[in-house]
Amino acid sequence: MALYPLIRPLIFVLDAERAHRLTIRALKLVPPGDPPKPDRLLSIQVAGLHFPNPVGLAAGFDKDAEVPAQMLGLGFGFVEVGTLTPLPQAGNPRPRLFRLAEDRAVINRMGFNNRGMETARLRLAKRKSGGIVGVNIGANKDSVDRIADYVAGVRAMASVADYLTINISSPNTPGLRALQDKGALVELLEAVRAARGEADVPVFLKLAPDLERIDVDDVARIAIDRKLDGLIVANTTISRPGLISDHRGEAGGLSGAPLKGLALQRLRDFRSATGGALPLIAAGGIENGVDAFQRIRAGASLVQLYSALVYQGPTLAAAIAAELKRLLRRHGFERLSDAVGSATS
Repeated sequence: MALYPLIRPLIFVLDAERAHRLTIRALKLVPPGDPPKPDRLLSIQVAGLHFPNPVGLAAGFDKDAEVPAQMLGLGFGFVEVGTLTPLPQAGNPRPRLFRLAEDRAVINRMGFNNRGMETARLRLAKRKSGGIVGVNIGANKDSVDRIADYVAGVRAMASVADYLTINISSPNTPGLRALQDKGALVELLEAVRAARGEADVPVFLKLAPDLERIDVDDVARIAIDRKLDGLIVANTTISRPGLISDHRGEAGGLSGAPLKGLALQRLRDFRSATGGALPLIAAGGIENGVDAFQRIRAGASLVQLYSALVYQGPTLAAAIAAELKRLLRRHGFERLSDAVGSATS
């Protein structure tokens, strides 16, 4: 796996989506390694869960929960599968996934392509290895009642997930981001809370980086009032900040390095709006330990990545964890939790 820089040019010859599917198939042939062991400096408790390190795999890589154990074995402190919808759906027409190599970025308009919740639920129910696996839930594109889809997702996946993520921030399902509006969000979260019932599973909400500051304040207040367990900040962006690659004009959500500044600012906004009352998980443009350390000091308890794997390969999670550990020691932190929000205090 350390040879990835040498084989990457060969992988990049392939269409991005085909290369991804081949990667999943190859990983399925690999015997799962052991999940990371809790590290005294890096381990942290969030929403009642004990994370061995804060470096997570974001949703989108393992849509159908095919290789969570293999990814945990690569050093991820947690893995989020999905996005899963109640019914299988093909997603948007191809091509729908584009590498922007010069920008270290990706544009996707996948459209929640997945085999449906039941297929993933059966896989996760058979999971024998340890480690934290979250499930990212979405709504079918042609659903007449999207809130009902999220309710169905919570009921189906609560028993097999270590946490659930309510994804209302993908730009690739028309109208989905409208659920971030104040009234719709209250209705959604009330329904989700009722569906969870007595199940002891944390629920996170994944948000768009394109929210205005007034929306941030509304979402933060609603999330705290409805006793959410955390916020993931942020999903892909519909903005196009200074791109130079050939595919820069493609429609869809932009992820990777160009999202870094926007995602960091939105994280700071949510830290300010919540006052530290709600755990934050940072995503968007995280490529190395310096990025992870910056997000943690800005208020994140955990971080997630995906697009950087495309450019740096499968050893990235372990490398980020090691670099983050060095940075924590250099700055005099005895544990990760001491660094959370330290740049805002």
